[in-house]
Amino acid sequence: MKTKSEIRNPKSERNPRPETRNRDFAEASACPVAKPRAEADAGRAFQASVFGSPISDCPPARRRTLIALAVLLLVVGTRRSPAGTLAQFRTVFGDVEVELYDQDKPLTVQNFIRYVESGRYQDSFSHRLIPGFVIQGGGFAITNQDTTNAAVVSVPTYPPIPNEFGVGRRFSNVFGTIAMAKVGGDTNSASSQWFFNLANNTALDAPDQNNFFVVFGRVVNGANVLNIFNGFQTYDGTQQSNLVANVDPLLNNYFYPNFATCPLLHPAFVETNLVFLDITLLKVAVATVAGGQEISWNSATGLTNVVEFTTNLPPVWNTLLRTNGTGARMSVVDGRGAPWRFYRVRVDY
Repeated sequence: MKTKSEIRNPKSERNPRPETRNRDFAEASACPVAKPRAEADAGRAFQASVFGSPISDCPPARRRTLIALAVLLLVVGTRRSPAGTLAQFRTVFGDVEVELYDQDKPLTVQNFIRYVESGRYQDSFSHRLIPGFVIQGGGFAITNQDTTNAAVVSVPTYPPIPNEFGVGRRFSNVFGTIAMAKVGGDTNSASSQWFFNLANNTALDAPDQNNFFVVFGRVVNGANVLNIFNGFQTYDGTQQSNLVANVDPLLNNYFYPNFATCPLLHPAFVETNLVFLDITLLKVAVATVAGGQEISWNSATGLTNVVEFTTNLPPVWNTLLRTNGTGARMSVVDGRGAPWRFYRVRVDY
């Protein structure tokens, strides 16, 4: 196990340029904020020497491939009321299932889904954790993971989106909700970064340019994982696991002050100690196979996953399969499948 002496200042092949540092951030203790759009060379900001040798007992985040949406309908929610898209955040501590508010915050949800489907969140990790406040991600990732060329890079961003705080129903920044981060003082600046509220942070709803943080989803399963993050402690030289440390100096302050409260699994800033967040959607695909139509999807862990079909429009749904999700990709073959059948996967919670 790494010791505190191994939180060290690594060598870099390139000194950070002052003009590339983010000057638009609030202090780490302030409300959640996001960086402006990444510089063109952000991906080359810091070389592999920032990482030590991989630790075998702390595997990196699992990767998975997203499958394009087929000709089908997709609904997530309870039987009583349809809900939005289901997103899965896979962590070393377990999965967090999040219902996205597609109908109330359409641009915000579409923006988030765009980042997921484009692969820009691949190998991303949480760079900011303040227990009792927020855990933030979507801003940084590891390129060339598991190689000697591994490096910290900024997530490439799309243009900022309009603020939807007042669009549709208004949702407060309470425990278990997910919201978009943004640049302090700029209401319409959200791009790739998001955060989970680890407490009831209703002050983030305040009607001023430093707040109006748009909640676009809620945790429906896995709130216990958020509570684990609330148990992380600020590193003082004694913690051996689940700690928060200022690693900006180890990155030569290139991304300052983004890494002032970086969560680590153990006291060493190495790739395998980062809190990776593998984000996927409940993506459903239909393919013709021997014996019928195969329906496959990313299952929701510990929840009832229901595969349904209809031959009519408007739809009259019939159950094909009801099963407990494992978090892995699951599939079922409809032996009576035909081109005019439509399918959906529904999750009860």
